[in-house]
Amino acid sequence: MSDLRGLLTQALDQAVAYREEVAGNSAAPQIGYHELRERVLRPVPEQGTDPSQVLEELATIADGGLMPMVGPRFFGWVIGASHPAGVAADWLVTAWGQNAFHTATPAVAAIEEAAERWLVEILDLPRGSSVGFATGATVANGICLAAARTGTLLKHGWDPDADGLFGAPPVEVLIGADAHSSLFSSLQLIGFGYNRVKGIATDGQGRMLPEDLAARIGKAGGPKIVIAQAGQINTGGYDPFAEIVEIGRAHGAWVHVDGAFGLWARATPSHRHLTEGIEGADSWVTDGHKWLQVPYDSGFAIVRDRELHQRAMTQWSSYLPHFGQGDRVPSAFVPELSRRARGVAVWTMLKTLGRDGIAELVSRHCALALRFAERLAREPGIRIVNEVTINQVIVNFGSGDAGARRAATEAVIEKVQAGGVCFAGGAEWRGDWVMRLSVSSGATTEADIDLSADAIIAAWRQVQAQD
Repeated sequence: MSDLRGLLTQALDQAVAYREEVAGNSAAPQIGYHELRERVLRPVPEQGTDPSQVLEELATIADGGLMPMVGPRFFGWVIGASHPAGVAADWLVTAWGQNAFHTATPAVAAIEEAAERWLVEILDLPRGSSVGFATGATVANGICLAAARTGTLLKHGWDPDADGLFGAPPVEVLIGADAHSSLFSSLQLIGFGYNRVKGIATDGQGRMLPEDLAARIGKAGGPKIVIAQAGQINTGGYDPFAEIVEIGRAHGAWVHVDGAFGLWARATPSHRHLTEGIEGADSWVTDGHKWLQVPYDSGFAIVRDRELHQRAMTQWSSYLPHFGQGDRVPSAFVPELSRRARGVAVWTMLKTLGRDGIAELVSRHCALALRFAERLAREPGIRIVNEVTINQVIVNFGSGDAGARRAATEAVIEKVQAGGVCFAGGAEWRGDWVMRLSVSSGATTEADIDLSADAIIAAWRQVQAQD
């Protein structure tokens, strides 16, 4: 055990040193991918190396090539900062080395079941809904849409899990024009393809227009799936769920909601109104490694009908342990037998934060995003592009045509990233290039927002001075 203690202590020292450094320096990676490739693409080692030396080499390789995602001023994407409690629990999971596929690991199975119940209650979704603990929203969307595929086709006399899709009644999929790209990947994975969908028109914030959904949903009685969105990735906009659910129900459609980060608004009184009617859907997706601050990888596939969820996912073999009637088998809700015990870190963070802590975290981030927008908007030449309703702020810089604004915005982003005070990235929105600011780190404070706003304004003034 002396080697184990020594290696884990070494890893701990390296991890703490990194966390302490990134708390004060949010600079982008200083070494690029191609240079790092040259560090690691070496011939296969013929002889082994002392593990302590390997760990030291690993830390050296990564030094300068890590994105400051766990820092308090990282706004590049909606990414949680991996709370220390979740990290510690995840380390325990790794040390335990349990395959969370079945009740053969009773501790893991029980903890995951508790996490499932807590999640459903905190998000105030229909009690008894099942949760599949997946890697992230892409896979979780695939799981929910697989359940939707099963449910809609069974109603029309076809068993897709047994007979596949060859010869099956065609399923009509309707999705907002500003849906996240990962949904199209999910549709591809379950055999629906990403071109065979009906895009529904959206408003200026990317919210689905229910009148267009009503006009475009098929009048025939075939199987249908409607995909709504809680939190558009650029604007943070929320679809009008009550109207969408009503339209879906009238046409016998399965309604699914992609809420990778936005579903968490339901957990806080200050922003719950954004999700009004969402409980009427059939399935929902959200991530743990975003607002819940769980380490990667952690996503939740939530389905109202537990039986359909399990039917779309369950695999079995004679060598697997038997289970009792009513037991929750972790592998019955995801397409994996071999997987880490993802529910343990989730349980840990739910226990650490509690209902009140989660509500406070979400509300605080939304307030910080509004503060960010207000600080930036006071500077001439900076334009807030979206309605800041949650934790997303998109801005661009300068005037003139779209090309001129893009050049100015890209120049500001480059200077901000080089400055090291904060990290922000770019995205395209409605023909404009914007800086996107996602406030989602549990460590972010008002002081971090003010410091970051000052850095962005300073970068913008430098760009103007150079013109």
